Amino acid sequence: MVRTLALPALLLVVGTVPGHAIDVQKSIDIAAAPAKVWQTIGDFCGIGDWHPAVETCAPSEKDGMKVRTLSLKGGGTLVEEQVSRDDKVMRYTYTILQGPLPVADYKSTISVAPEGSGSKVSWTGSFSAKGAPDTVAQDAISGIYESGLKAIADKAK
Repeated sequence: MVRTLALPALLLVVGTVPGHAIDVQKSIDIAAAPAKVWQTIGDFCGIGDWHPAVETCAPSEKDGMKVRTLSLKGGGTLVEEQVSRDDKVMRYTYTILQGPLPVADYKSTISVAPEGSGSKVSWTGSFSAKGAPDTVAQDAISGIYESGLKAIADKAK
């Protein structure tokens, strides 16, 4: 009797475990000094100047943390909070507080590092899919990173 109940109970528990985290990592090499690239992207609300999907960025604060509200081209709004920053190593990390993307528990880091005679910009994120299959969420974030990195490379030349 115990064995008969154990398997269905185990399946019920496994079926209710939240989905695994999805990780996206993208990078690009840029023929410009790291300091110049960081000057281009280091301002948390500066994303409005370089990301092609962002119409405007409005900075604010919440509980002493930097927050940016991104108005997206074509409609939609994202609200993101900077959770850590290190200008010395040229890196900041942020989370999405609200927005239209099919993700939850999103945490992302963008950084600049020396690479040869230029720079390497890395953009990494971890999240779970929300209201869409994992592949749709992963493709959405990959597209955001890829278009952003290309724009950084074009702007930081």
